[in-house]
Amino acid sequence: MHDVIFESDTRSGWIFDVGLLIAILISVFVTSLETVPNIAKLELPIFHQTEWFLTILFSIEYIARLSCAKRPLRYALSFWGVIDVLSILPSYVGLLIPDGQTESFMMLRSIRLLRAFRVLKIWRMVDDADDLYGAVARAKHKIVVFLMVVLVAVVISGTLMYFVETVVPNVIAQRRGLEPITEVQFESIPESMYWAIVTMTTVGYGDVVPTTGIGKIIAATLILLGYSLIIVPSSFVGAELKGGTQDGPASESGVGGKAAGDRGMDKACPRCETPGHRGDAVYCFKCGQRL
Repeated sequence: MHDVIFESDTRSGWIFDVGLLIAILISVFVTSLETVPNIAKLELPIFHQTEWFLTILFSIEYIARLSCAKRPLRYALSFWGVIDVLSILPSYVGLLIPDGQTESFMMLRSIRLLRAFRVLKIWRMVDDADDLYGAVARAKHKIVVFLMVVLVAVVISGTLMYFVETVVPNVIAQRRGLEPITEVQFESIPESMYWAIVTMTTVGYGDVVPTTGIGKIIAATLILLGYSLIIVPSSFVGAELKGGTQDGPASESGVGGKAAGDRGMDKACPRCETPGHRGDAVYCFKCGQRL
């Protein structure tokens, strides 16, 4: 049972993962359709029946995982264990909340939206997710430094835009003996920082726009800088992925990686359930348990 549920390198494990994946996609699809007004008011019984069938199915899966895990409590308190509980708990909580009361019904619907957490279970069934997670973890220091640079740019540009678009025009109006300008788009520095974030991500809602020449120059600079928000972190992660799969230390030593010839011989630790061991590994690189 452990090999079928927690391993994916066997045929039975692959069939289990594919079946679970289909059930998750159906569940998310049904949950999404229930929020469409024209479909929700029909109150089709197929939705309720499908949801309870999937809830029972996922409950059996959760019990099976607890029964074959060597440390059930550890699994129950792990990230994936909490996700499994969140994916089945809303349906059972719904039995305790009466639908007759309006407030209770709205609370019931909001709790049932937690069923969308089932989509996170897909992540556990993708083998390459471990490689991507490892690449992001190895590049986290570079990404954090880059995000700090972006944060500094947001603060400085937001402050400059508030000064250029709000403070300066009011000072000029005051010197000319005119009434202060009250209708301004950059009302505060936080509002200006919000505009800077929207501009740097090249979203551009258009609800706040600069009107002065200097403000437009600052906006153009932020737009050009915004393209690096995707390019720079992607290059960091891409470099780590390339190094980890070719000649990185992880793939050579078997610590947290897989050699090119051992991808089909992936092992998961029976104690901590950490995947990514080489086919010839004897002990878990994380907790030391014999594989």
